[in-house]
Amino acid sequence: MATSTKPPSGTRDFLPDEIRRRQYVIDVVRRVYERYGFEPLETPAFENIETLLGKYGEEGNKLIFKILRRGEHEASGVADLALRYDLTVPLARVVAEYQSELPKFFKRYQIQPVWRADRPAKGRFREFFQCDIDSIGSTSPMVEVEQLSAVSEILTTLGFADFTIQLNHRALLRAMLEAAGIPDALHGEALVAIDKLDKIGRDGVIKELTTRGLDPAAAEVCLAAVSGAAAFDTTVAGHESAKGPRAEIERILALVEPTAASGHVSFVPRLARGLSYYTGAIMEISVPDLAGSLGGGGRYDNLVGMFLGRDVPACGFSLGLERIIVVMTERGMFPAHVADRHADVMVTVWNDGSRADALALAGELRRAGLRVDVYPDADKLGKQMKYASDRKLPFVTIVGDDERAGGTVSVKDMSSGAQLNMPRDEVAPFIRTRTSGTPGTPGTFGTSGTSET
Repeated sequence: MATSTKPPSGTRDFLPDEIRRRQYVIDVVRRVYERYGFEPLETPAFENIETLLGKYGEEGNKLIFKILRRGEHEASGVADLALRYDLTVPLARVVAEYQSELPKFFKRYQIQPVWRADRPAKGRFREFFQCDIDSIGSTSPMVEVEQLSAVSEILTTLGFADFTIQLNHRALLRAMLEAAGIPDALHGEALVAIDKLDKIGRDGVIKELTTRGLDPAAAEVCLAAVSGAAAFDTTVAGHESAKGPRAEIERILALVEPTAASGHVSFVPRLARGLSYYTGAIMEISVPDLAGSLGGGGRYDNLVGMFLGRDVPACGFSLGLERIIVVMTERGMFPAHVADRHADVMVTVWNDGSRADALALAGELRRAGLRVDVYPDADKLGKQMKYASDRKLPFVTIVGDDERAGGTVSVKDMSSGAQLNMPRDEVAPFIRTRTSGTPGTPGTFGTSGTSET
């Protein structure tokens, strides 16, 4: 029986065009994050298992990929390591480990893969990249606002116009659960169920709440409360614990007005976010016709304290690279040049005796900053041209007997078919001026001095 060549379920191989699209998005994310003052950080792919367990709630613990002890201990079936579930808990560990080396207000970005033993679905994978920003050391709402602005700028730059960033507060949700008469011991389970409202609908949430031991009447109160801002405010009216966080939501909504997030942020009472480490404001990006979100985050002022022994204010936001790419691909949002960024020019090989000269020309063009492909065989010129055309290469150079004798190079524009003969030292600047800014997009020649081949 032949061995399957497919990657494991929930993972993917990325071919060149796919990598170019991914890199385009990552480059936009990185540039914006750095403009907002976030610094880069990387952590190992796996952590000590005790670092991760107990940080994500019951649901999260089930999705952690555990690594069995190795060598002579393998037969024990005991796991001592685990693949990284997210980038937030490793950050909390880093803050605790390097507290004396980090600034008072530490702002970091991290773009790395994470792994979850989830059921694969459209836009949901077992291995996927997260693009995180986190701010450590301040309780100011300016932190949330800066993060909302950064992710809004990223989405706008990528071409999204119809996104909404939902905003809520965990303390408000707790006040709502108290108003519904739900015991403290069931708060976590109730929030996990409510967080699935967009995925499983009202009836599904009611069923899950009652299955988890909640009184059906209390479940109905919760669902009514999260139906809208007015209903929510009515439900928590009179609860002293709701006044502070509700005012904080209003401060954040007011502060986003002069930022890139203006018009994109809304108070949404049904937003719960199931991770147990959130303590304050929570945020999530939604776009029409997408089951799930493009990213989210929130304040987690107690998480670092699990490692450090004292609480440190913290807030973060994570963009889901995979879902962003899925939506952009389905909507045709990638610029035309992104998938065609192969090389700027291909150097042809006239005959066996010209191989060394072809390599020399390629070296000259590369030193000038161009991306250069060299055709490896001395095939007929038509066959070489077809290869360049199939790969959508914008320019091709030809050094035949006449060009070699005259010290020139013929450059062919593969888009227009025009061909221009020029001195060898003019080739690189000529191609560079026609490919800079939009790699893979050829320029056009003038009519003077052109010939067709």
